[in-house]
Amino acid sequence: MFLAAVLLCGLLLCPLFLRRLFPYFWSDFVYHTQLVRILLKFVSRRRRRPLFFALDRFLEQVETRPNKPFIVFENERYSFKDADRESNRIANALRGASVLTPGDTAVLFMTNEPAFIFCWLALAKLGCACALLNTSIRARCLIASFRCCRGATVLIASEALQRAVEEVSDDLEDVTIFIMSSSELRSSAMKSLRRAAQESSDSAVPPALRANVCFSSPAVYIYTSGTTGLPKAAVITQTRLLAALAVLAANGVTHTDVIYVTLPLYHTAGFLVGFMGSVETGSTIILRRKFSASRFWDECRTHEVTVIQYIGEVLRYLCNTPKREGDREHAVRLAIGNGLRPDVWKEFLQRFGRIDIREFYASTEGNLGFVNYTGRLGAVGRVSWLHRKLFPYALIQYDTERDEPVRDSRGLCVEVPRGQTGLLVCEITGRAPFVGYAQNPQQTEQKRLRDVLRSGDLFFNSGDLLKIDRHNFLYFQDRVGDTFRWKGENVATTEVSDIIGTLPFVQEGNVYGVRVPGHEGRIGMAALKLTEGMEFDGGAMFTHVCRLLPAYARPRFIRIQSSMAVAGTFKQQKRELVEAGFDPRSTSDPMLFLSEQERSYVTLSPFIYRQIISHRIKL
Repeated sequence: MFLAAVLLCGLLLCPLFLRRLFPYFWSDFVYHTQLVRILLKFVSRRRRRPLFFALDRFLEQVETRPNKPFIVFENERYSFKDADRESNRIANALRGASVLTPGDTAVLFMTNEPAFIFCWLALAKLGCACALLNTSIRARCLIASFRCCRGATVLIASEALQRAVEEVSDDLEDVTIFIMSSSELRSSAMKSLRRAAQESSDSAVPPALRANVCFSSPAVYIYTSGTTGLPKAAVITQTRLLAALAVLAANGVTHTDVIYVTLPLYHTAGFLVGFMGSVETGSTIILRRKFSASRFWDECRTHEVTVIQYIGEVLRYLCNTPKREGDREHAVRLAIGNGLRPDVWKEFLQRFGRIDIREFYASTEGNLGFVNYTGRLGAVGRVSWLHRKLFPYALIQYDTERDEPVRDSRGLCVEVPRGQTGLLVCEITGRAPFVGYAQNPQQTEQKRLRDVLRSGDLFFNSGDLLKIDRHNFLYFQDRVGDTFRWKGENVATTEVSDIIGTLPFVQEGNVYGVRVPGHEGRIGMAALKLTEGMEFDGGAMFTHVCRLLPAYARPRFIRIQSSMAVAGTFKQQKRELVEAGFDPRSTSDPMLFLSEQERSYVTLSPFIYRQIISHRIKL
């Protein structure tokens, strides 16, 4: 009897001891149980015959819950069955136009709207891949992004983007252009896909059209800015898309949830996490054309939203809105995303209540991801032996001056000790593949790192610097190379330099990102050397960058220099410029600021600087 009492007491006290000695034991146990379950489901789906893809999961939802709301957009509401029928109409319209055959690639240049989702489903039913263009790109960048995808001969654009397509139509003479509009089109070179779909049957598309699709087939091309040149099309295979289905489900999302999608569907977050996550879970998407801080919570309350997506800037924008009495009156229980600063994280929770924040680390083209499933402030994930066993990774020493990993006498990379910052690399394996970029073998090879931990191995170079603390939490530190991030977008400095360098008064440009207190990421700045005998023209520069660059990539600050500093390797030096920032008092060089009010670059005075720092001038 006494022994039984002791055992019972021990069992009752066991959770208490576990919590004290291993505070994250239960969180780790639940997460790893989910990880194993997800892997088993993924393996099971890979073994199914005929082959099972993300589209098939959508068709399962159509059968299981046909009348459940799938997409709510403004005054429109579509069930899973409605989405199936609408996508069938578009697919049959494209078949009738005889412009696509199975295995082809079509390009979507569309804003957030139900037709975006219907078009992707239609193309998947036709056995075609789909490239998702950033709606901010224009002119040369738009043409280059389209040409990234080998053999693409069809472009489908939103009605709102018709003018942008018209501007480049002469360079797309061999392309069939569809506009998702039922009204009269301004150009005879364009066709109305909406009218064609309305006149087409909603009968099911024959599965035989996608009979040749396999797991290695491209499913989606998502564009990402690199360290050089124009945006690159990261290849998302059918296998990767199948794996991406699990992101929301792994974080406890079910068919009872309502997800608020305000991020662009052409982005990894909007497409893979928001859209694909809802396909897997059967949850309802509240789709918004674009993010609005002022209407965010009102719409969450109206639609009883339970899950929101974010990038770091989104939650900061919400924190910057005027405080209201009902800030905590909502049904949101989960926020999932990345790029959240610790100070914004803390303020968001204090103001809007107990919301489970799942910060994660991943990249569009990468082969590794982490998630902070404990809510640890500032961490982008938590590492474990099982995770590393399944997806071998390392943090290695990186020489920021030479812009390359540090190697030992054997030519191998050197792992950093716990607590120190290192470059994250992940071994490329069958379980963690890296496909690369469409028609860009050079950039693909640059992301591969050889002889890392042993001779002959092959790793994916994330280009990100992170560190692991003594509690196994992972923290993002910075990016390497010439890419910085602003407004949730990667900005390739070489592309910006090339564009501003076409102005006659610019002899040389050095583009970089600088930090602004209270803002996530880095904002664009350019140091310029002027052509001899010419003066800087602020109005011409303003017009030039606004015409050729998306808003997030435009240099907001200009620094005029008499000469450019270069390293021994003749690379432009950025470090001192980055450290100097945009304070006009830090240098005697003339400094200018992009003024949208003046429609020109104007002198950056100490007064304007103070207005920016105090957030009286919005960036």
